[in-house]
Amino acid sequence: MKLDYHMHFEYGSYDENWVKGFFDSAKNHGLTEIGISEHSHTFPEFKDLYYQDLILDDSFVGKFQQQWLKKNKFKYTLDDYFNFMAKLRKLGYKVKTGIEVCNFQDQEKVKSILAPYDFDYIIGSIHFLHGWAYDSSEIKDEWNNHTLEEIYDWYAQEVEKLCASKIYDVLGHPFNIRLFKNIPDFDVTPYLVRVAKAVKEANMAIDINTGTLYRYPIAEISPYPDFMKIAVEYNLPIITSSDAHKPEHCGNHIDDAISYAKSFGYNQSIRFTKRQREFVELG
Repeated sequence: MKLDYHMHFEYGSYDENWVKGFFDSAKNHGLTEIGISEHSHTFPEFKDLYYQDLILDDSFVGKFQQQWLKKNKFKYTLDDYFNFMAKLRKLGYKVKTGIEVCNFQDQEKVKSILAPYDFDYIIGSIHFLHGWAYDSSEIKDEWNNHTLEEIYDWYAQEVEKLCASKIYDVLGHPFNIRLFKNIPDFDVTPYLVRVAKAVKEANMAIDINTGTLYRYPIAEISPYPDFMKIAVEYNLPIITSSDAHKPEHCGNHIDDAISYAKSFGYNQSIRFTKRQREFVELG
């Protein structure tokens, strides 16, 4: 099976004519099934959590993030999302309903927000380190204010907290902290192991994500090979994804993701239905 479980409608609207492009692209790539994993910042239910966690002061990071929260955010409720996805399935589209949730500090609040909804799967992703959106190119100069040892430690801490909540099915794009080509010159193995152990203990899968291959300077699939080797040692299951934000990117480099995973010995991926997982043939 060829699956793509990590993508977003957020650059458009909940209009079937616009999202049809995702399904057209899925067909062109020979995908068996796709899943939509809208960002939690799509939904006003999560708004307070962003304002609690993000740096929003008068620094250049804070000023950027103040504006980021006002642009194309919190525009649909979770009910709107579920109603639209039900409409797509009635139209005959094979699509699963997922969500990608940021690494908020108040995981009990996250749990209460998600509890009423019947998701097929929930992705947890590290998007902020101490309130800083480290993957935003507009504020990437903040990288210069921290050592990479500090960044790797923060990243591992955030994964550990996220996994400990036992809310999530998948860790999104592991170790995408390489996205701006900040490559460590020290042994990162302890951090890789910490993340693998946390994912294993939470019974989660990892996301083989091609977004960092075609959207960021690093131009590599996440997670990168050093972590993949450890993922195999810990027998961490996988999903494959394009991290598409535009219709034409659905399925982007999925064949590369499949080949990449197979090169480490994987021959199965996970298919989700109502938070239940089954192992299916990879590709």
